[in-house]
Amino acid sequence: MIPDPAKGLVMPAPVRLTQFAAGGGCACKIPAAQLEELVAGLPPATHPDLIVGVETGDDAAVVRIAGGQAIISTADFFTPVVDSAYDWGRIAAANALSDVYAMGGTPVLAINLLGWPVDRIDPALIPEVLRGGAAVAAEAGIAIAGGHSITSPEPIYGLAVTGIGDPNRLLRNDTAQAGLPISLTKPLGVGILGNRHKQTGEVFAQAIASMTMLNAAASAAALAAGIVAATDVTGFGLLGHLYKLCRASGVSARIDMAAVPVLDEVRASLAQGYVPGGSRRNLDWVRPHLHVGAGVEEDDLLILADAQTSGGLLVIGTLPGAPVIGHTLPTPLLATPSLTVERAL
Repeated sequence: MIPDPAKGLVMPAPVRLTQFAAGGGCACKIPAAQLEELVAGLPPATHPDLIVGVETGDDAAVVRIAGGQAIISTADFFTPVVDSAYDWGRIAAANALSDVYAMGGTPVLAINLLGWPVDRIDPALIPEVLRGGAAVAAEAGIAIAGGHSITSPEPIYGLAVTGIGDPNRLLRNDTAQAGLPISLTKPLGVGILGNRHKQTGEVFAQAIASMTMLNAAASAAALAAGIVAATDVTGFGLLGHLYKLCRASGVSARIDMAAVPVLDEVRASLAQGYVPGGSRRNLDWVRPHLHVGAGVEEDDLLILADAQTSGGLLVIGTLPGAPVIGHTLPTPLLATPSLTVERAL
């Protein structure tokens, strides 16, 4: 309870949604190494019209349909990354829609996925979450038509999204070629700032603006530039998603840390110890495949491994307006793909 001096009353304290979640945003994903181990023995999905399945861990599934089009299907949901119910809804919707944009598609329909601890958090907050999701869906030009809800120990929200695309003009994670620039469309660090927000209640408007920005324009620009390989940067961090792309495509990559955009307050937050556990797990997963150059510090690697929520597109090619942060490289014969992080002088 908090006092209201103007009225001489004691008012209920605002609900901090992040306090009801063990993790926050895409940092609550099952760790990459564990997830790959769990699904390794499952039979592969086979269908004559399936273009993209689970084999390379791409951003969405793609199936060819009549009329020379493809259906792109994905689902994404997570626990609160911010305390504002409305902003959480916006962020979760932008994040789910991103999977379609990361494949080079256009979303056409979404449905809500909601879990709520009705005996712990006032259900009256649910409409605010859904209103936030609907606002971003309207910005994307689509409707959210219903959905599914359950009671759950933690609040959970996201979308199942259906999109369409040209089966011959997709952005995939297994089509990268060596010798091309790597572009990144959003700055890093929202996981670190989210960890600080959860612990202190500080609000970082720049992080919210980044997480609620749709990747629609970046996707369209990539297709217009003839780019064929991309992925979005979410829960496994830039290093994790880049490694998955390199492994699927049989290439390696070099990153120039000095060229990587980073949100304000991220380095200061790191220095104060605000690091999501998911970011540390991401770095542990890719470290065996990582070569670190002179001048690159552990904090640099934590930023590159930071678990992003609704991050930008990682594009193999030059994208107007987006910084080039590195290049793809050929992988030596009989070697496994690797990532090199350097700091250009």
